[in-house]
Amino acid sequence: MSIDPVPPAEAERIGILLVNSGTPEAPTAAAVRAFLRRFLADPRVVEIPRALWLPLLYGVILPLRPGRIAHKYRRIWGAAGSPLRELTEQLRSELAAVLAQRVLAPLQVEVGMLYSAPQLEAALGRLRDSGAGRILVLPLFPQYCAATSGAVFDAVSAVLRGWRRLPHLHFIADYHDHPGYIEALRGSVAAHWENQGRGAHLLMSFHGIPERNVRLGDPYFEQCHASARLLADELLLREGEWSVSFQSRFGPAAWLKPYTQEVLAGMPARGIRAVNVLCPGFAADCLETLEEIDIENRAAFLAAGGERYEYIPALNARPAHAQALGELIAQHCQGWTPAGHGSLPQAARGASA
Repeated sequence: MSIDPVPPAEAERIGILLVNSGTPEAPTAAAVRAFLRRFLADPRVVEIPRALWLPLLYGVILPLRPGRIAHKYRRIWGAAGSPLRELTEQLRSELAAVLAQRVLAPLQVEVGMLYSAPQLEAALGRLRDSGAGRILVLPLFPQYCAATSGAVFDAVSAVLRGWRRLPHLHFIADYHDHPGYIEALRGSVAAHWENQGRGAHLLMSFHGIPERNVRLGDPYFEQCHASARLLADELLLREGEWSVSFQSRFGPAAWLKPYTQEVLAGMPARGIRAVNVLCPGFAADCLETLEEIDIENRAAFLAAGGERYEYIPALNARPAHAQALGELIAQHCQGWTPAGHGSLPQAARGASA
């Protein structure tokens, strides 16, 4: 049996995979139940022995919680559907445009979700079919924890186990202190203050995780505080003008403290009646920011005697966000650009506007 010679290949394509957690397909109990079934069954997300957790998940949580959560989704659902999916797709387009202007090598950007459409497996397949022999995976979680970035690594690895030919792979575990990310946050806060006025206090609320996860080795708590401190320094904030809290706790176990809603409810008694709230750990707005922070926590603050509450949106598809991610990608792709097709790091240098 003879094998025909393979013709010379064109310049190898670079694939960029952006990954977020996902979202229900619709703001209905059935769609939320399907999403939660995938999300909460991931052992990276809930680190309880399966024999104990799965009966609770299928016997109590999935029958009871989806209706209440669907109601929350209906409060934020837009004409285009899920805000998280729409905003992440917009970010993909913005980032692709930034990279196209700065990178001479062939390049393709895709979005994959861990627990919903667009499926991560399909996104990786599109990169493979486009000829991407080198793939960079960027979880859209600036601060690392096993339940998010770790889950992305597991999912990507599971897909690649089925591939005959593996790509060169690069995985970005976190970017909590990347200068472009911090500058994009600073610009977002500064623009909000210029347009809407400045509150007396800036509360930076991050998604919570169980305290046990930090004891087991997650650097998340430390990285959240590092991001907050870097941003506060860039904004020239003094001690007492900003603080850190953690939101979205689930279940009876102790989670990272202080809890966001308790912090906000206690502020008016301490004389803080005007607050700005920022969620630096969310690359795109979603249920946890638009409903929990901007609706539920707003109500808690005002009910406690607060007078002015403003949520500063996530970076979403802001040009500065895309520029920052472009710079991050460039730094991690050093040496990937084939000879004669430009230098990726040099092309993207100075992109953190």
